[in-house]
Amino acid sequence: MLEKVVVALDAMGGDHAPAEIVKGAVQAVESTDEINVILVGKEEQLKEELYSKCRYGGDAIKIENASEIIEMGDVPTSAVKSKKDSSLVVAMKLVRDGRADAVVSAGNTGAVLVGGQLVVGRLKGIKRPPLAPFVPTTEGFSLLLDCGANVDAKPEHLVQFAQMGSIYYENVMGKKNPTVGILNIGTEEEKGNQLVKDTKPLLEKCKTIHYIGSIEARDIVKGKADIIVCEAFVGNVVLKFFEGLALTLFDSLKQGLMSSLRTKIGTLLVKPALKGLKQQFDTSSQGGAPLLGLKGLVVKAHGNSTANEIEIALKQCISFKNQKINEKIKESICD
Repeated sequence: MLEKVVVALDAMGGDHAPAEIVKGAVQAVESTDEINVILVGKEEQLKEELYSKCRYGGDAIKIENASEIIEMGDVPTSAVKSKKDSSLVVAMKLVRDGRADAVVSAGNTGAVLVGGQLVVGRLKGIKRPPLAPFVPTTEGFSLLLDCGANVDAKPEHLVQFAQMGSIYYENVMGKKNPTVGILNIGTEEEKGNQLVKDTKPLLEKCKTIHYIGSIEARDIVKGKADIIVCEAFVGNVVLKFFEGLALTLFDSLKQGLMSSLRTKIGTLLVKPALKGLKQQFDTSSQGGAPLLGLKGLVVKAHGNSTANEIEIALKQCISFKNQKINEKIKESICD
């Protein structure tokens, strides 16, 4: 029998905290017996949400008091250093001290990235931990990294991103030898900025990945590569554009389908197909984005996460631990 995964949950982080965060924790522990959750935040508020509103009566959720909150507008480095009793920092200390296996937060992204490196710490030999979300494609899901942690990456950093991404993808998605592509403005050999040009030969020489060359942004949604590497500025722009485009297209489609009696009748006929399409391109269906290469798992959930999305992010930690992702990164990459 596998040991339970203990997740420290930043209950005060996110647009809908603490109500949706606590509700997500309850949903997670009630749907699986593989996880225990430590809710971190203002104790009295969390007790009200957990016991009075959610009427939780089990023992798989505990509360750890934290008197401060890192707000969305706080400067990340300053906030992590000055707000030592914030829910985010306390949750990360639980991982650092071995009381939890992972931390999940829907709070300030910059603070999550800074706290992950300063509090949890990098694995020896990891130069830069990348933020690695799954993005939906017509073939399933691709891993896009980095998407926010390293806006001035070097070629050797991108190679490590590809290595860590390959390990993560293979073990979580169950696909041996996943393909790796570098995001570029064209597939021709001479195309790309200096970072891309300097990185390509290093990826070609790396024997631990299945490198297939450059891919363009339009090929991401086609699933041309399982793992797409880029520096964080580009990756974050692509991710945000992807999310915004999907929402806009579905909203526009909904308005068009409900514009007349004829289209409403037609909608009834295609409703199952449309529902499946929406689920296929739901960016939240795979949980949050892990920060790979740390001594413990740190998962960044969407800032506007609902209870269902928090539940998915918590369950994501189960496969990460059971598949021994960190141990495999150490064995394959670290000194």
